[in-house]
Amino acid sequence: MNKHNNGFKCTHCQSYISTDSHRSGVNNRNHCPHCLWSRHVDANQAGDRSSACKSGMEPVGLTVKKIKKKYGNPTGELMLIHRCLGCGKISINRIAADDDSNVLYKVFEASFRLDNFTRDRLQAEGIDILGFGDENIVRTQLFGFNSTLEG
Repeated sequence: MNKHNNGFKCTHCQSYISTDSHRSGVNNRNHCPHCLWSRHVDANQAGDRSSACKSGMEPVGLTVKKIKKKYGNPTGELMLIHRCLGCGKISINRIAADDDSNVLYKVFEASFRLDNFTRDRLQAEGIDILGFGDENIVRTQLFGFNSTLEG
């Protein structure tokens, strides 16, 4: 994704993406809201744009930002997991307000079929990928309700 002015063209689906933070709700837009693919542009921290790799980053699953609560289970906002197709780097990115919820749910479903190598790698990096048992969390955060319980 080549960032210029207030946007970039997605290298995966070719859509033009605005980087306006008022629209996306994030300060460092790093993925396409339509296909959720990203480009490996950050090296050390979000927004540094200093990576030499520049390869496509595939959305491979969802996780939650771990927030410790005084009572109950530690849960937080949904986060998108990307894997670089060039160098293999794994990164976690905030979901933006304009991301397509249906596509996010499809990424969640597709993650059930991830290969063991990728699952082991995520675990080694301390990333808890959401699975089938987390469907209620995902549906509630993406759609505002658990549609499996609704009529």
